[in-house]
Amino acid sequence: MKVLNKTSIGALLFSSALVLSSCEAVQNSNKQQRGTVIGAAAGAVLGGVLGNNIGKGGRAPQGAVLGGVVGGVVGNVIGNKMDKQAKEIEESLPGAEVERVGEGIRVSLPESIVNFGFDSSNLTAAAKVNLDKLAVVLKNNPDTNINVYGHTDSKGTDDYNQKLSERRASSVKSYLVTNGVAPSRLFAMGMGEQEPVASNDTDQGRAQNRRVEFAITANEEMIQDAQKQAQ
Repeated sequence: MKVLNKTSIGALLFSSALVLSSCEAVQNSNKQQRGTVIGAAAGAVLGGVLGNNIGKGGRAPQGAVLGGVVGGVVGNVIGNKMDKQAKEIEESLPGAEVERVGEGIRVSLPESIVNFGFDSSNLTAAAKVNLDKLAVVLKNNPDTNINVYGHTDSKGTDDYNQKLSERRASSVKSYLVTNGVAPSRLFAMGMGEQEPVASNDTDQGRAQNRRVEFAITANEEMIQDAQKQAQ
């Protein structure tokens, strides 16, 4: 499990701003060039959300600037709870990329853990087994909100990939709800092909880009409980 301390949050937000600027700069570039620019800071925007949405419920789309980190004694209490939950996820899903960011958790599930039918948003049997394991951890830690992000490779048009990623994120959300995770805790969003973590020029790279990511943050109940413990 990777741990990113709070001193890095400012850098992440700066990186987020660079990502947005880069998007504007490459609007007229071809798909490969655009993916290279955005991919250079992949994960930075998500990190910015994780580090800055405590107290906001994690409901805003990726990349929004949502206020400061709680910090102090209260932040330490929240951080300890998140450490425990991150460890549980890591143990339940070997192969998942689990990263502690500020007072939240970033989880990236590669295609080998959560996959779908070809050109489909239907979860495979293996994906459901793994999401069953994740659902147990999420239910055991009810005082968090969960943002679900779907990502695709660059095959197909931008518009098609965007819609496919939205359907896949919604499919994961729906499956977690059927497994007892409260729908009020879940927010689904498709990112299309815009945040590659590897080259789309190879089968291996495209497989890495087809993934589902989660941003797990404290809800108001956790924050209030942490405030009581800090008193």
